[in-house]
Amino acid sequence: MSSDPFSSVELAPADAIFALTAAFKADSTSDKINLGAGAYRTNEGKPWVLPVVKKASDIIANDETLDHEYLPIAGLPSFYNAGAKLILGEGSKALKEGRVASTQTISGTGANHLGAAFLKRFYPFPSGKAQIYISNPTWMNHHAIFKNVGIEPVTYPYYDPATVGLDFEGYKASLNAAEDGSVFLIHGCAHNPTGVDPTPAQWSEIIEILLRKKHFAFLDCAYQGFASGDLDKDAAAVREMEARNVPLLVCQSFSKNAGLYSERVGALHLVSPTTTETPILVSQLALLQRSEISNPPAWGARVVSLILNDEKMFQQWKEEIQVMAGRIKEMRSEMRRRLEELGTPGTWEHVTKQIGMFSYTGLTTPQVKILVEEHHIYLTNNGRISMAGLNTGNIERFTKAVDAVVRASAKQ
Repeated sequence: MSSDPFSSVELAPADAIFALTAAFKADSTSDKINLGAGAYRTNEGKPWVLPVVKKASDIIANDETLDHEYLPIAGLPSFYNAGAKLILGEGSKALKEGRVASTQTISGTGANHLGAAFLKRFYPFPSGKAQIYISNPTWMNHHAIFKNVGIEPVTYPYYDPATVGLDFEGYKASLNAAEDGSVFLIHGCAHNPTGVDPTPAQWSEIIEILLRKKHFAFLDCAYQGFASGDLDKDAAAVREMEARNVPLLVCQSFSKNAGLYSERVGALHLVSPTTTETPILVSQLALLQRSEISNPPAWGARVVSLILNDEKMFQQWKEEIQVMAGRIKEMRSEMRRRLEELGTPGTWEHVTKQIGMFSYTGLTTPQVKILVEEHHIYLTNNGRISMAGLNTGNIERFTKAVDAVVRASAKQ
């Protein structure tokens, strides 16, 4: 054996988003703009601790009955049960019948991982091939999560660069061509990274195919409330799938809609076909969770639990979600207005058609390179921007830079 057992280990590539943030921080330019990070910012460009989160945190900090004992393996019941109601709805048939196996997770990433590990162990993949169909493009971490548990990611058409919109025909063709019982990862709302969602009519068509083909829907719901500002509206597609008995699980995150990024508050909800199977699924999820994290952390879950289970605080939270979603919508409208006013080559209506935190601008990789290197505007190579990074203080500079870069490209 070699005296250095790790001599053949290669340096791993840096995470693109975190590397972009590091480059932004290292830039000494005073008017630099960071549009890479997927985190809400105020109009002053600052992180926002929601007032309702402050209120809940103060209550918890002053509750002398609380301690730091371990939570159960599945986490805080008052949190994940309320989370299930939030995403599936008070009228959920599965909830009423006791057919939902829920577990607290390390935010949405942990929910994706636990769901993937569960499927790898127990799901009867068609032809015995552990595969999951993932939209092209998708959140970059999806590929790594599934590969790490031994499930092969296979992409399906989603984004159409020609229309800067949904490739709906390609999406449907992939659903129809896949073997019956295949697993499809579907973004519940506010698709990351494109900001392109199906319309209600398109969702209905997708669900029809899922049912006919007996596909399993692996739903990633990290942005409930961020798409429209309405928690119920953003959960409509998930609820329709559950109501129509599409086999599914839901990965849920409170990082964005509660601004609890560092607290890693999430849940996994697995809808069981029968009531008798629910405790079995719960037991197996707990077994997997125990082997990996033992049990989840309490603080963030207690904060969200208090907000979800207190009527007045829940109403306040909904109003604060509308503030965040509303500011993002305003930036979309202003970005489009300014680019059209400048006469920037191309069409820009896609900016206001897209929803949620992110926008696929249609900017090319060479154009992005110029924006980063010459204009000190940081965004990912695929042209994706975080709309929350724009504000009334920087949007003029941003749109003028985009206009200059696009015009220069058009002359070449």
